[in-house]
Amino acid sequence: MEKLKKDRGGGSFLLQQTEPAEIFTPEDLTEEHQLIARTARQFIENDVFPHRDAIENQDFDRVVRLLRKAGELGLLAHSIPEKYGGLGLDKITKGLVGEIVGGSGGYGVAHSNHTCIATLPITYFGTPEQKAKYLPKMASGEYIGAYCLTEPGAGSDALAARTTARLNEAGTHYILNGTKIFITNAGFSDTFIVYAKVDGDKFSAFIVEKDFPGLSLGPEENKMGIKGSSTRPVILEDCQVPVENLLGEVGRGHVIALNVLNLGRFNLGFACMGASKGVLKAALAHILERKQFGRTIADFPATKEKVARMAKRIYAAESIQYRTAGLLEEALGDLYDATDHKLIGKRMMAYAPECAICKVYGSETLDQVVDESLQLHGGYGFIKEYRVEQAYRDSRINRIFEGTNEINRLLLPMTLLRKAARGTIDLQGRIQEAVSSMMNGSTDPKQGSILGREKAALESIRNVFLLCTGTAYETFGEEIKEEQETLMILADLAIALFAAESAVLRAEKAIRENGRDAEQLKEAMAIGVLDDTLLEVEMQVKKLITGILFGQKRLDVLKLVGRELRRYLPEGTVGRNRRIAEAVYQAGSYIC
Repeated sequence: MEKLKKDRGGGSFLLQQTEPAEIFTPEDLTEEHQLIARTARQFIENDVFPHRDAIENQDFDRVVRLLRKAGELGLLAHSIPEKYGGLGLDKITKGLVGEIVGGSGGYGVAHSNHTCIATLPITYFGTPEQKAKYLPKMASGEYIGAYCLTEPGAGSDALAARTTARLNEAGTHYILNGTKIFITNAGFSDTFIVYAKVDGDKFSAFIVEKDFPGLSLGPEENKMGIKGSSTRPVILEDCQVPVENLLGEVGRGHVIALNVLNLGRFNLGFACMGASKGVLKAALAHILERKQFGRTIADFPATKEKVARMAKRIYAAESIQYRTAGLLEEALGDLYDATDHKLIGKRMMAYAPECAICKVYGSETLDQVVDESLQLHGGYGFIKEYRVEQAYRDSRINRIFEGTNEINRLLLPMTLLRKAARGTIDLQGRIQEAVSSMMNGSTDPKQGSILGREKAALESIRNVFLLCTGTAYETFGEEIKEEQETLMILADLAIALFAAESAVLRAEKAIRENGRDAEQLKEAMAIGVLDDTLLEVEMQVKKLITGILFGQKRLDVLKLVGRELRRYLPEGTVGRNRRIAEAVYQAGSYIC
């Protein structure tokens, strides 16, 4: 992919504006992207969906056969270099395939787990010999992979793992002991990326094969959802791992574990967004057909509001995902042949805040969509015969996968504060500029320009975020890291800004290229997302400020924020939502 802009670093959207030409959007997909998308879509529709019941009933032999069929089609190979049997494609392709398989329930979980966190550690941190041995088989589906990090006493605090590794006297094998739990694909995996502490304290990564002596599996977990993916404990009892299967360096396993999870979060956001589209489509089919009180459920204004709200949320999620895909491609696109693990780790961490937002916003979008879609089904939505029942159950895990949404939220403001502490950004100076702008009312709505009001409102939201960040730090100082209630709200403000900005910039870019008449739906979506965000931001700021400030200072800050945001009071929201819903009805699916 052609470079879009200079790397401004992860989280830079919190400090400065971005221009439409600097972001990647779904409208920028190439013919090659579209070709792979068609292949993936045909595979899911023709090969996976017809066997949905068998997959849900845990026919894992069928899941494995489907994974191997996906390998034959190249759908497991997009993120593996060509020299090792892969396609060596960009992160946009990775996301696009993840989006399409994301709506296939348990199969999609197995597929995405294999192509992402089970394969990428070897792709980026393996030796040439490890890559040559494993990657061709993982690209073809001959080998299926799993990722073993979580332990009974180490979930969100992954580095608290107690699994140990010691070198045997002959120096030929590491001997691993410990138990990993909730391991996706465990029941049918050939390779396991296992994290253990060498000599009890050096957190390290290993490639462990299923037939290595000492590896066994616990029973299949009886899960609420994603039943089509195997989830079992992996038990290591004096498991013998050849020294050449050490992945990366001793004591540097955290670089692999945490950085690969960034890509996992990015990929999970795509899967959730794709699943949201599928669930909305199922809801539309139901409400456009079923009648109550002499008219279809779709005809009721309350239904149109629900559909518009879901469509706007998906539009924002889609805009976030492809924007982040462009950023990741800039950071990682030239690293398939790199051997400098320090550089690889740095680049993989570059957009950690954006990847965290993909995961949080995507998973919460899906939860909202499945909940509203089930509601629109009425009692039918509670019956297994209807697809939305399974989707509702499958959705819930996504707020826990790849680091809980709470952990990912805490990452956002703390990343910014750590950069400020290291002196890599002038956060204090930027906060002062933001406060000055708010006090002087200097944000210009730029009447008459494309989405001028919306872009000015984005700058005001950014200023409000910075004001709140400065107020919180002034209140708590270095102890702010312990003030999780405050950090969570700052994270919500950051997520809201990124979502709204991504939606508005995407619409502006499309309007500039195609004209306003051709992009009326995107314009309506962007304005709708922005208006919803303004209301959300005002509520969150009130919650934050009334929680940490007292007396006149509390009133002064609230007055300043209120004056800033009231300049962009929404109007005509009911009519706009109805127009969005009608466009979606006509398409019979999400459209933009």
